[in-house]
Amino acid sequence: MNKILLSSVAALTLTASAAQAQDRTLTISVYALAQDAFKEIVYDPFEAKCGCKLVVETGNSVERLAKIEANKASPVVDMAVVSMADALSAARSGLIEKVDTTKLTNFDKLYDIAKDPNGDGMSVGYTFYATSIVYRTDKMKIESWADLLKPENVGHVAFPNITTNQGPPSLYMLGQALGKDTPDLKAAIEEVGKNKNEIVTFYVKSSQLVQLMQQEEIWAAPIGRFSWAPFTKLDLPLGWATPKEGQTGGMNVMVLTKGSKNQDLALEFMDFWLSTETQTKLAEKLVDSPANKEVKVSDEIAGNLTYGEDIAANLKLIPSAVALDQRDGWLSEWNAKVGQ
Repeated sequence: MNKILLSSVAALTLTASAAQAQDRTLTISVYALAQDAFKEIVYDPFEAKCGCKLVVETGNSVERLAKIEANKASPVVDMAVVSMADALSAARSGLIEKVDTTKLTNFDKLYDIAKDPNGDGMSVGYTFYATSIVYRTDKMKIESWADLLKPENVGHVAFPNITTNQGPPSLYMLGQALGKDTPDLKAAIEEVGKNKNEIVTFYVKSSQLVQLMQQEEIWAAPIGRFSWAPFTKLDLPLGWATPKEGQTGGMNVMVLTKGSKNQDLALEFMDFWLSTETQTKLAEKLVDSPANKEVKVSDEIAGNLTYGEDIAANLKLIPSAVALDQRDGWLSEWNAKVGQ
């Protein structure tokens, strides 16, 4: 009888443990890019470590934030990755809450720029990228963002449309080069407008630039570092500019959904993603530039990433509040001075 009772207790314990593991389900909302690599490097290893289930939802930022908003009263997403500006927008709408960084063992390993990107404690950066200028080193010198619009250069330039991720940052740096650095970007947009007939194209997708460069229709274009690798495969003398005004860029961040019932598990997952081991593997696969300053990679890999303390410390990012508050004005000014 005792053996039967002990067996029953053991069976109940195992059943309870299985149910508990099943209850530990974390739902995350992420970009659709590189999901096979993320599954291999982040998702599967974390599930094995935590004994939990990970539900991954993908989509663009607008769709994913709309879902979080629609389920505000009863959250279905526990943690999300978004841009800095989207994180501030979500914070303003009461959709996310402060990240308890004392529970992140890898927090102190992050570059300072990633620790509190918006200065409100509501997000933690996990990757960032530089934006600068790819250019033909045998055709021109790029020592300033303003060099793009020099008479001898402008007829060989592709410039990002205002609606792209690279548009506002490029205008932001152009404004600094012109000595007219205002949040409305009016001076930079006006200068681009004056040269709109000479500029080869206002691109929407960076993928089209590789062909234009290969066909020698363009000699220069502002791009994000994540777009650099295909250019290195061209049999052309191409360089990555280091303008005197500096480089701009962008950052993606992690946020916690307000009211989520799985915040401790979400923090555990965030910490795993920010670990030196995970960030190194993502960098080596050229998936993300590391926000963890302990990551070490080869020179070849580093050349295709936004990598290193000097670059991280000197990136000039558009403040999220400026991006949110000025976005409509930028578009209106662009349409008036540059057109579609």
